[in-house]
Amino acid sequence: MIDIDTAGTLLFVPGDRPDRFRKAVDSGADLVVIDLEDAVPPAGKDAARRNVGRWLDAGHRCAVRINAFDTVEGDADLQWLTGRDCPVMLPKAEDARRIVERLGDHAVLALIETASGVLNAATVAAATPVRRLAFGSFDLAAHLGVAPEDRAALAAARSMLVLASAAAGLAPPLDGVTAAVTDNAALTEDIRYAVQLGFGGKLCVHPAQVPAAAAALAPSAADVAWAQRVIESEGSAVSVIDGRMVDKPVFDRARRILTAAPGHASPPLP
Repeated sequence: MIDIDTAGTLLFVPGDRPDRFRKAVDSGADLVVIDLEDAVPPAGKDAARRNVGRWLDAGHRCAVRINAFDTVEGDADLQWLTGRDCPVMLPKAEDARRIVERLGDHAVLALIETASGVLNAATVAAATPVRRLAFGSFDLAAHLGVAPEDRAALAAARSMLVLASAAAGLAPPLDGVTAAVTDNAALTEDIRYAVQLGFGGKLCVHPAQVPAAAAALAPSAADVAWAQRVIESEGSAVSVIDGRMVDKPVFDRARRILTAAPGHASPPLP
């Protein structure tokens, strides 16, 4: 099973472009998401399902973004999924009961991209099949009539996903895409902002975004050095590091930082 919980970089690839599947894997993304929804025109949906089926049947691992519930293509996707073992990204996730009923046999990445989805994020996150929440910033912005780049307008929605994920015991949610596929500075700034809010991963739409996203998601050298000092002090009489009090929540944060840092093993519990 693909480890959805720890994936930091997720890369979309259109289901009607099987020539790009291998390139997506070679990008180094933690998880490739083959798209049957927005990236595929209506005339290409059947071919896309066949392409993904052949890819899975050949033993490759990926997640699949299906079309939304209550659409003709969504119904076709659900039928196609029968008997297939792959994680599913569900667009416009809003109703926990229906997620259980229709996708109970799959690990689900719930894409929150409507006002109802945001308001129901806690119940969606608590649904048994749901392993992680992801933020559909562009669709939600269109729904709300705001610009997808407007951080203030979407801040409350982002925070709702972070809180819902934590309350349900899920890994931190995945932030939405950055449309500027060649602007790594913008991508990095978007990720740093999302991480400050409590996000733990990024949806990418181009292979070139993956290395920059992975670098931006990794803790800084300063944070790693601080976390190491904190962990090394555990069990001693030291209660202040860098002029700040150190207690259990601080130790917990230090462990999370070191776990997320490339090349660092998870620190043992005391």
